[in-house]
Amino acid sequence: MALIRRSLLVALAVSASAWSAAAQETTIKIGLVKSISNAANLWAIEKGWMKEAGIKLVVEDLDTSANVLALLAQNQLQIIEGGISAGYFNGLEKNLPITIVMDRVSSPLGHNLMLRPDLKGQITQLKQLKGKVIASNGAGSVSTYEVGKMLETEGLTINDVDVKVLPFTQMALAFTNKAIDAAIVIPPFTSQFLDQGHAVAFKDPDDLVKPHPMTIAVSMINTDWAKANDGVVRAYYAAYLRGVRAYCNAYHGGKDRAAMIDLMIKSGTENRPQLLHNYPWPARNPNGMINTDSMLDMQSWYVKSKMSAQQFPLERLVQTTYIREAVEKNGPFTLENKDSKREGCR
Repeated sequence: MALIRRSLLVALAVSASAWSAAAQETTIKIGLVKSISNAANLWAIEKGWMKEAGIKLVVEDLDTSANVLALLAQNQLQIIEGGISAGYFNGLEKNLPITIVMDRVSSPLGHNLMLRPDLKGQITQLKQLKGKVIASNGAGSVSTYEVGKMLETEGLTINDVDVKVLPFTQMALAFTNKAIDAAIVIPPFTSQFLDQGHAVAFKDPDDLVKPHPMTIAVSMINTDWAKANDGVVRAYYAAYLRGVRAYCNAYHGGKDRAAMIDLMIKSGTENRPQLLHNYPWPARNPNGMINTDSMLDMQSWYVKSKMSAQQFPLERLVQTTYIREAVEKNGPFTLENKDSKREGCR
């Protein structure tokens, strides 16, 4: 009887401990623009690193970060990840409680300015896009910056083309219906469009846009929430960086690549594993570092293009404390596949 009572007490103690751990988990709502690079967040959840950090990460899909900065500022989302849009700089001008923390996607990007298939051979130079309809996933988005910078290499500006805002998921249909002539496309859509014949590759931003490498997508936080939850934010980025480094090793063909591809399929990021096996993924910095020259150029371009009005010093644009601490906690990045010839993610 005493043994039964003792066993019951142990069971209750274990149950209470588990309940307490669950009760102490902090929910973080994160908005993600669907991309292969999402795998870092998903992997950190799958491996239990977020749970170990006391965090329940709730993921919400976004079409573009450019349209949801208000949700970040209102703390409806605590973190968002997506492109560096004109909206970010406009938000700083309005003193919204937002800041950039770390890199999410940097060169090589895997982006492409794609053409409608029937225009292949007819349009061979960027200057021939004058007056044409080009799709971008958001007004004032980083995709629009990429298009504008490429056009400028042949004497055009973004005002010389008709920019049509479309989610990436609608671009294939727009190509098929001849509603657009070109589009700036990101992985995995670049591979899908090529394989399904919706579009042909035309120009690679990595070849044309300077400064290089480009940091085009980042992790952003609500600064009011971060101040009130400092320990949670530090724990989140330490756990997240583990996911980023696992992603970088998978990018280079490391041991977890197949499992990470399975996770992307399960999550709906992509539904054809052969694309993830056969095509390059977008790169990211394994230490979360941002090419600040690239970010400053984006700010200048948005001002020049009258999409934002004010330029800020670098210290106002990015807060590096959390990611520097995460790097210190996790130690140096170790590349598993030292024979990899791929650029980026190292």
